[in-house]
Amino acid sequence: MGTSGRGRRRSPATPGAWTRSATSPTRRFPVMQAPGRPERPSTRPQPFEVDFAERPFTVAWELTRACALACVHCRAEAQPRPHPEELTTAEAYEVVDQLADLKPPVLVLTGGDPLMRADLFDIASRAISRGLRVAVSPTTTALVTRERLERLRDLGVTMVHVSLDGADAATHDGFRGVPGTYQRVIQALRDLRDLGIPVQVGTTLGRHNLHQLEQMSELLHGYGIRMWSVFYLVPTGRGSAGQMITPAEAEDSWEWLAALSERAPFAVRTTAAPQFRRTMLLRARAGGTGPVRLTGAGYQIAEAPGGVRTQGVNDGKGFLFIDHRGGLCPSGFLQLPAGNVRSDRIANIYRESPMFRSLRDPSALTGRCGRCTFAELCGGSRARAFATSGSYLGDDPLCMLDMPSLP
Repeated sequence: MGTSGRGRRRSPATPGAWTRSATSPTRRFPVMQAPGRPERPSTRPQPFEVDFAERPFTVAWELTRACALACVHCRAEAQPRPHPEELTTAEAYEVVDQLADLKPPVLVLTGGDPLMRADLFDIASRAISRGLRVAVSPTTTALVTRERLERLRDLGVTMVHVSLDGADAATHDGFRGVPGTYQRVIQALRDLRDLGIPVQVGTTLGRHNLHQLEQMSELLHGYGIRMWSVFYLVPTGRGSAGQMITPAEAEDSWEWLAALSERAPFAVRTTAAPQFRRTMLLRARAGGTGPVRLTGAGYQIAEAPGGVRTQGVNDGKGFLFIDHRGGLCPSGFLQLPAGNVRSDRIANIYRESPMFRSLRDPSALTGRCGRCTFAELCGGSRARAFATSGSYLGDDPLCMLDMPSLP
């Protein structure tokens, strides 16, 4: 990745608990050494407090597929107008009421662009009034105005998600397909900071921006964000396998992100790369003298003399995706509907669907993921396994490990 252009020298890489073979590629990312980041107090429910067999930790609800952008990676085809079979407002209210009974700790209203639904604020207001913690993930277009952001804040939205896919306009706009999008992102970050709205920034990592990871992290330092979520591309929709980084590059990036998480003023998480949890665990074991206890976004690890207790969100395992027509899927990148809100109870599908049950069962995994010692904590991306092999229980090709037991 190189330096950020500021002429700073970096400390050399230090080996972690897992070491590459002599034939492995040279490490591409500088490892940042710094004191551990103090743990922030939080009232947000933790994974151990949620029985993933009974309810998801996170529900992502695609209110619409309509969107003004044409992003290179998107799982959806570009649709400038709402689909005629989208859920009606009355149907959306019924979904909210069912989710309020299910009580997922996190509900994300997404799209497409949820701001292209005229009833977004009504749906969000109903969800919040029913006790749900609501985040909103708009597409950064002209619809993201300071006034709309202020309205979301006043409703009680807990977080707004913004996408940043490059450290400069050429990279970001080239990926998003519309010139000027980068400047809108920067303006949105300023407005969100000034309005005091918690922000999660999402970055899709691929061949186009792998070299800009450090520059993007430095850019984000100035906006007071709460979390940086790095999404590892899944080749579905407009996304192609040629845009994916290699397994060796992924390993380097997880080490780099883990080191960043120890010093950054924001939390760091990955999406569609549960292997990051394994990296965090092995780093903690290598650097500590006692049992490891880690809590991150969607996962928790607690070591004790009797063994290791782990819990980690994955496709269909602590995660539920509702598409714009009411389909109930394991995730937005594993859109295999097991039911539909128009005919099924959400809780019944999540708890009883054979597909969801198998996705929550590490012993059902096959190949390297099935025999891996980290199957419970990690399990690989089920969406990427399906996209590349046709089996949602197969290998995740982004991982280069074959580790039935710890070395």
